[in-house]
Amino acid sequence: MSNAQNSHTSPVAERQLVLTLGCPDTTGIVARLSTFIANHGGWITEADYFTDPDSGWFFTRQAVRAESLDTPVEEFRAEFDEIATEFGPGARWRIWDTARRKRAVILVSKEGHCLHDLLGRVDQNDYPMDVAAVIGNHEDLRVIAENHGVPFHHVPFPKDAVGKRASFDRVAELVNEHEPDAVVLARFMQILPPDLCEMWEGRAINIHHSFLPSFMGARPYHQAYKRGVKLIGATCHYATSALDDGPIIEQDVIRITHKDTPADMQRLGRDAEKLVLARGLRFHLEDRVQVYGNRTVVFD
Repeated sequence: MSNAQNSHTSPVAERQLVLTLGCPDTTGIVARLSTFIANHGGWITEADYFTDPDSGWFFTRQAVRAESLDTPVEEFRAEFDEIATEFGPGARWRIWDTARRKRAVILVSKEGHCLHDLLGRVDQNDYPMDVAAVIGNHEDLRVIAENHGVPFHHVPFPKDAVGKRASFDRVAELVNEHEPDAVVLARFMQILPPDLCEMWEGRAINIHHSFLPSFMGARPYHQAYKRGVKLIGATCHYATSALDDGPIIEQDVIRITHKDTPADMQRLGRDAEKLVLARGLRFHLEDRVQVYGNRTVVFD
């Protein structure tokens, strides 16, 4: 399969503009948004709202049929920029045109279940992204990427601090070449240094094989086994400099029994890991996630 075959038409049935906004809550926000969209002939196909009572912030996601607008996208975006100050200090917004497919770079190590799943979804044309590259700290998964027509880059990670830092610099160079919308840590098994977490803030997405905040760090299935839990899970979250403590996007659990060994837990947990990562990443790619503090609003 050639690299060109990794690019597909959008799985969205019709082209849309997706407007997301987070701002201090006050009266009239919904009316102002609706009026602005209606004044441009916009046909709203999806609208979600949430106000957080603790922070006093308002969040919304609006999907508009692009063909209904009486103005080009860039002009629509520029005009919204002019009124954005009305939504108060610190307001955050964006407008995504679904005609532009999101791009991802996937970081891996030796375990391939998450990579298999994501690349299979993309090949089936039911996933809203193109994969620009796969970067592995081992060669094990090269064949998977290349069988899907995706370039694979091997960046070995030595154990010494200086060598590891150089490897991270190389990974950052390879990732940034593609300007991805998502940097997916699909069981990468390396802790991103703080500067890369900052560089990829809101884009670096990790799958952790535990129902966070329980069993952070290494060998969570072994931690769970020693604790005697009856549920194991997986967590998709944004990577931050605080290990396994970034804003959570999606989670799920699987029931186990006293009979299950750590190896059994790992086998069972793989199903949760790949599904949770696929769902969480989709929410991110479709602009359904808004971060505030260390929490998220997910308009699923």
